[in-house]
Amino acid sequence: MNRKSFGFGEEPEKKPKISYWSKTKCRCPVCQRDFEKEEMLTGSGRMNAGDLTDELHRNYIPSEKYGAIYPLIYAVGACPRCHIALLWKDFEDIADKPSIDALRDEDEKRKKMVSTIFPHYELTRERNLLDGAAMYYLALLTYEKVDVAYAPTFKRALISLRLAWICNHLNEVIPGYNYDFVASVFYKKANFFYEQAVLNETNRSETIAGVNNFGPDIDKNYGYDGMVYLCGLLEYKYGQTDDLPLRYKKLDENKRAIARIFGLGKSSKAKPGPLLENARNLYDNITDALKEANTIDFGDDDEE
Repeated sequence: MNRKSFGFGEEPEKKPKISYWSKTKCRCPVCQRDFEKEEMLTGSGRMNAGDLTDELHRNYIPSEKYGAIYPLIYAVGACPRCHIALLWKDFEDIADKPSIDALRDEDEKRKKMVSTIFPHYELTRERNLLDGAAMYYLALLTYEKVDVAYAPTFKRALISLRLAWICNHLNEVIPGYNYDFVASVFYKKANFFYEQAVLNETNRSETIAGVNNFGPDIDKNYGYDGMVYLCGLLEYKYGQTDDLPLRYKKLDENKRAIARIFGLGKSSKAKPGPLLENARNLYDNITDALKEANTIDFGDDDEE
């Protein structure tokens, strides 16, 4: 006899697994406690790759068996005791005392800030989209306190951009909670941090030499070229518009940087693929914006 015969109704349908708990636990560098590491399963049609956006974000097509999946949310881990969050490799790498002490002192502040935007998040269950967003925000706050030796500015840029993507996905899944507005805030943060990371690398105040994967998504590493491209794209799409002369000055600088990196205007095919195609489109869009700027009268600072 089955459960239905006893009045319990239909057997609940078993949910297909998307992730698993690794046999190897992760050790938090702050509290020195081990915690479970969740990793995403791949294969069997889970990762049905869709289009690549101009922001180099890979969308995944929902399947009938697994529904919508978001591989990006498994790229960070978070300690459920002290609420630090890092890219997985940094749990092994970060060990200097100043960073550890700074992180230890602000666990309650991190929890409060994250709960304000992503309420009811949980760090010990199989993560959902909201939990993933919370972990990324914890990571953004964590890297704020990390020594420059670990390239925190670049990592805050990367995390801010991914947070914007995740918040846009949240807005699609649970509209009406202003996650589209939250996404716009993180896009602006990404714009700032990418610009600052390039500046820091140029003046050698913070190197990115130790960065193994520039992303920005998890499916492909677009390297430093992708970083330069994103600087221009984020400035073009999300840069400030209150000070128009400054905006057009930055756009012109980004246009020149893109032309140098990608050899635009030449016949070189050294950088084929989607990054080159997107760079060409961005170059043309910035060129059009600068042409439009030439028709604007910004006024004369000199008074007669």
